[in-house]
Order: sequence, then C-alpha cells, then structure tokens
Amino acid sequence: MLKIEGLKVNYGGIEAVKGISLEVPQNEIVTLIGANGAGKSTTLRTVSGLIKPTEGKVTFNGEEITGRSPYEIVSKGITMVPEGRKVFPDLTVLENLKIGAYLRKDNIKPDLEWVYDLFPRLKERSWQAAGTMSGGEQQMLAVGRALMSKPKLMMMDEPSLGLAPLIVKDIFDIIKEIVRQGVTILLIEQNANMALQTANLAYVLEVGNITMTGTGKELLDNEDVRRAYLG
Repeated sequence: MLKIEGLKVNYGGIEAVKGISLEVPQNEIVTLIGANGAGKSTTLRTVSGLIKPTEGKVTFNGEEITGRSPYEIVSKGITMVPEGRKVFPDLTVLENLKIGAYLRKDNIKPDLEWVYDLFPRLKERSWQAAGTMSGGEQQMLAVGRALMSKPKLMMMDEPSLGLAPLIVKDIFDIIKEIVRQGVTILLIEQNANMALQTANLAYVLEVGNITMTGTGKELLDNEDVRRAYLG
C-alpha cells in the first residue's frame, strides 16, 4: 500500500534520514522502533507532507505522492495521529471529531457512530472541552479524529506516550480492531515490547538507517533487539 524508496531528509546540514526503504502492506500493522532521534517521526512527517525530502520516493497505492501538500495527502486517504495528541483544547469532543472530517463532502454520521462505538467515553463526553479530559481520553479523541477522515492508512506517532499501562492495553486493542475494520496502520512506538507483539511487520531505525526488519515476533525474539529495546 505504502512504499518508501531511498528516502533522505535533511535538517539544515544534518541528515536525519539516510536513504531508507520500507513497505507497508495493506490491512497490516507495521511498526518502526528505535531510540529518540533515530528519524522515526521525521519519516512519518515526510510521508504526510509536512517535511519535503531531499531525495527518494514515496508511493501510495501505486501513485507517487512525494512532496505533495498535507491537504493532498489526507485527501488520498493517509492520516496521522500526532505525538502528544494535539487535540484542540478549547473545542468540544464533537467539534474536534468534526475537524477530522473537514475534507469530506459526504455524510459523516456513520463514521461518527463508529468512533463512538470504538470509544464510548467520547460519546459520553461529546460536549466536554477536549482540554479538560485525561491524557488517555485525549489519545482516544486524537485517534477518533483521525478516523473521521475515512483513512485507508493511519500513521500513529507514540500513541502510548505518558499513558497508564491499562490505558495502553486499551489503545492497542483498539489499534487491532481498527485494522480488522480495514484501515492499515504504520506505528511509531517507544514501548517496543507492545509494538512488536502487535505488529505484523517491524523495522528497526537507528540514526537514520534501517538496520533490521522482520515480523514482529522475529524481532521480539532477536537477542540484539531485546538487549537494545526490551531491557
């Protein structure tokens, strides 16, 4: 579904991503693990059109989308759940969800009901200001808002960051359910153990290079991965 070939991204004189290639098959969960500063978020931001690459190619469903605007990328069916949630704190839950559907001209009600089915808490609090919710509830809202654009591919940047273990389990159960409903997931996650248990396919990114790839289980069982990322 998504293919990245020879992607290079520079910040000033620093090469943050050094010619990586990876693939995200349809209806699968693919994870990128690595230390802070490895280039994971930069990769997602480049795919989503927020950063222009210096070299390389990004293809989505056979169409090249390298360097397209974020607006165009979303309209193609790619959405992102950003690190730190980034909900609109002064707007209600419902208003935040409607913003996720801003490009759509069709009836959004079925998708709103789907989001409420996934996250009953959001339905209960639809008129509450997003900024007054807990971190876990805001993460649910960020995921729900991304789903409102009716994506084919959802990219998630650190969805478990700062959340209690019980909420983390809930979020990962929801991720699996979203894939069962036909949305492909590209996931960045510091909780490497949880990410590898969940992912069909995994890549290890180290200082801008992909150093390892395999199924989630293969990397979970790999001694080098265990030593570096799983303690």
